[in-house]
Amino acid sequence: MKKVNVLMMGTGEYTTGYVGGAAADSDKGAGVVALTMFDLRRRDKVDRLGMCGVNGKKFPGIRTHMQKNIGDVYGDMDLTCETFPNDDQVDPKAYVAASETFQAGDVAVIFTPDDTHFDIALQCINRGMHVMVTKPIVQTLEHHHKLAAAAKAKNVLVAVEVHKRLDPFYADARDRARDSTKLGNFQYMYAYMSQPKHQLETFKAWAGKSSDISYYLNSHHVDWSEWTLAGIARPVRVTATGSTGVAHAKGMPTEDSITLTVQWQNLNDKTLGCAVYTSSWVAPKSDVHSQQRFFYMGTGGEITVDQAHRGCTVATDATGFGSVNPLFMKYTPTNGMFSGQGSYGVRSFEKFIDACREVNDGQKSPSDFDDGSLATVHTTMQGTAILEAGRMSLDNDGIPVDILYDGDDGHEPTGMQKHSFA
Repeated sequence: MKKVNVLMMGTGEYTTGYVGGAAADSDKGAGVVALTMFDLRRRDKVDRLGMCGVNGKKFPGIRTHMQKNIGDVYGDMDLTCETFPNDDQVDPKAYVAASETFQAGDVAVIFTPDDTHFDIALQCINRGMHVMVTKPIVQTLEHHHKLAAAAKAKNVLVAVEVHKRLDPFYADARDRARDSTKLGNFQYMYAYMSQPKHQLETFKAWAGKSSDISYYLNSHHVDWSEWTLAGIARPVRVTATGSTGVAHAKGMPTEDSITLTVQWQNLNDKTLGCAVYTSSWVAPKSDVHSQQRFFYMGTGGEITVDQAHRGCTVATDATGFGSVNPLFMKYTPTNGMFSGQGSYGVRSFEKFIDACREVNDGQKSPSDFDDGSLATVHTTMQGTAILEAGRMSLDNDGIPVDILYDGDDGHEPTGMQKHSFA
């Protein structure tokens, strides 16, 4: 199969590991997206690479950072990458000019602030490009429907980057939960995900201005629920509550923590289940960058997964004690070479690149991936509805918000409305 050209949209922590003029103070100091794409090019799956941001003046520092953290660490890594805009320019619309240098069948990978996803993705889709967008794919159900329609019209593959689907623990839990003979109907779920306070500084450009912690972190476990319960249950009501104090003290108009309480309806008998998703970006610094865990209970059994603690700890004089998760990203080289290809942070992108190559080669069509093998734009609308309903609930003093469908067995949300107690 032919290689694909890839345009990386966004130059921040997840793409390059470069934040505030230095390596990110997190578990992603070398980034994920760019490192993965350089390695995929080394393995003859990717050809031309481009990277687009808003502030071109950052690119000299980014190149130096990537040379230090990728080029000088791993052998045989070609870091050649076209950048947009020019190094002396600042252009919020640089993504338009960048995308116009790519062709139909090329790939766009979008890791930018949440409120920019829709415009950038639509621009790339209309160019005939396949598109992968970080979660949340968009912030409103209306925008989600529009992207889905555009993807269908252009016959391109559009998906959300939700790497937890590739985590073997999460994937196994999903398959167990879907076995109704073992765990039964959905009853209850509690999920928690947090990051330390300094992430407020990392995301100060948009935190509370254009998005919130629920869109950023609750989206992980909301997606796991949608993927797990596809065709089995559907979300029908969302109530949200928030905690405040830390961010406000920093002058950031946003919640510290957000909890979504979601009522799910089992489709086989209309019984109800409840899921509670909590996310926070004011946690103390601890043995992990991100606490991540959930408890799932069905009528016939339960599952507990602690994603943050995999039984591996490392302590050094320089960094102290930490619980590490090489299942996500293995940055430590083997014989001088990058050897993280089996990590689910890498596999998430490689799987999408492979799918795009298969579509370009005529072996498959974009609709073939609506079977749950990828989180396509056509199969992730419930997650967007939950997150938008949560924001609507918060903005209306915690009123419950109903998610609407066509018919008693509809799977695809059509809208939402404030719950009426009359």
